[in-house]
Amino acid sequence: MPHSLDDVTRSIHSLWPLSGASDWDASGLVSGDPASPIESILLAVDAVSDTVDEAIEANADLLLSHHPLLLRGVTSIAEDRYKGALLSRLIRANCALLAAHTNADVVTDGVSDILASKIGLQDALPIEPGAASGTGIGRVGRLTEPTTVGQLARLVADLLPATASGIRVAGDYGARVETVALCGGAGDSLLAHPAVTGADAYITADLRHHPASEAREQVKITGSGPALLDVSHWASEWIWLDTAATQLREALPGVCVSVSELRTDPWDFVVMQ
Repeated sequence: MPHSLDDVTRSIHSLWPLSGASDWDASGLVSGDPASPIESILLAVDAVSDTVDEAIEANADLLLSHHPLLLRGVTSIAEDRYKGALLSRLIRANCALLAAHTNADVVTDGVSDILASKIGLQDALPIEPGAASGTGIGRVGRLTEPTTVGQLARLVADLLPATASGIRVAGDYGARVETVALCGGAGDSLLAHPAVTGADAYITADLRHHPASEAREQVKITGSGPALLDVSHWASEWIWLDTAATQLREALPGVCVSVSELRTDPWDFVVMQ
């Protein structure tokens, strides 16, 4: 007997409890009949036209995205607006949509935890601990062997899928790195956190001019602080999907679970000056 969407939703929320989601988030079921059977799931970071096309062409019953399509309130889902158009196409194709966002960021084997593991951090702990043991935003830990800022940037570049923006770095190429803090996705809100300022390097995405500049200037005043590695938001979260797919296959025997290989990073190319 196939699993229902209601069964699948409960399994997803068991793996990534909604209690761990941030107050501003919109994780959970977006569309779909809870009684409908689910035999195939496609995982993607973003619910965009390309991944919606992929899900429909693969006859997936559920598109599980990391980023919520309806993160902020909308007053219309008319089909001349992209969110309405995507939802309408999914509904017509009997493909449900569910988002696992910040609730999947904070858990063990979640977005930041997997990034820390792949980089090789030892004894990695949350930067901001959550209510449950081992959960929380970001991770900070030590490398098994010291490296340099430049070598760490090369490691991260080799680890993440390629994007037009690559890896931007603020810091001395040859500076020693032992302790690394990181946050998958956008993490400049953590720049002033003691766990970040006490690290040798901080890896995150979407670093804006003013927060990054202020962090650099603070290093000049105090003589200590992390080098900054600014990576693609999409790439920093995409590497979690394989682990998520494995967990879902174990939780939902008989359901085909696949990961989208499509790059949904919004940037297509850069022009170097």
